[in-house]
Amino acid sequence: MSFAVFTDGSANLPKKMLKGITLLPCDYVLDDEVINYSGDVESFDAHDFYEKLRNGKNAKTSLLNTQLFLTHFEPVLKEGQDIVYISMSSGISGTYNAATIAATELMEEYPDRYIHIVDSMGCGFGSGILAVKAAQLSMEGMDCREASKVLDEAVPHACQYFTVDDLNFLKRTGRVSGVTASIGTMLNIKPILFGDSTGHIISCSKVRGRKSAIEAIAKKYAEKRMDTPDQTVCISHGDCYDDALLLERKVREINPAANVTICEHEPFSGAHVGPGMLGLFFWGKER
Repeated sequence: MSFAVFTDGSANLPKKMLKGITLLPCDYVLDDEVINYSGDVESFDAHDFYEKLRNGKNAKTSLLNTQLFLTHFEPVLKEGQDIVYISMSSGISGTYNAATIAATELMEEYPDRYIHIVDSMGCGFGSGILAVKAAQLSMEGMDCREASKVLDEAVPHACQYFTVDDLNFLKRTGRVSGVTASIGTMLNIKPILFGDSTGHIISCSKVRGRKSAIEAIAKKYAEKRMDTPDQTVCISHGDCYDDALLLERKVREINPAANVTICEHEPFSGAHVGPGMLGLFFWGKER
């Protein structure tokens, strides 16, 4: 590989997609117990995690700190490799800033090396598909600086649309008001959310009922998808596998050539969206 590729556990990548990618761990707290999440989503007990959230357990997360990046990046620089790190959105976490501080410090110490921090403007597979693209560019032998430009230009095309089953989880993180959450829950209102061009999570529409939400997400795929050789489509779910299968069927009806991966939604951002989260991630014309 021409440069090293890093992301973290919030990228939601299963093992089959991790070739050439190093994952950094993410810590979260579940009812006062600190849990170190390695990023191994296939060993993550999603049902247990989301069932605890359903039963009122409280989960909290914190940013990845600068020291973590210093510790993991420096040995790679000493070996003579440049680095690309795909960060979760700066609009939802301070992790991007922490990584940027570490990169600046290390490039001063190692002036012949280059580190680029990509602000994915997303999370989950939204940053994961960018990390996969970065690894592909590295394995093809592209220079780190050139690849960094390609990746930054790809960010606006990394589309991510999702819905949630319980608005109260978004209320806890300030995404919706308490009144909106209460009324939405009573009326069975399901928001269709996406990561916008500034990396913030906003609502693009609201529908009534779960099936209508799945239909709306599939419609976004039909409207936005690009007809390119890379037909990667990723679906993540917060312990609602049947809904993920339904969404997959609708995606395949739209595009039989779609290369679909279904995976449990990782706990780091899962703590904020809650059980029943259902998301679709793909390369699109625009966000």
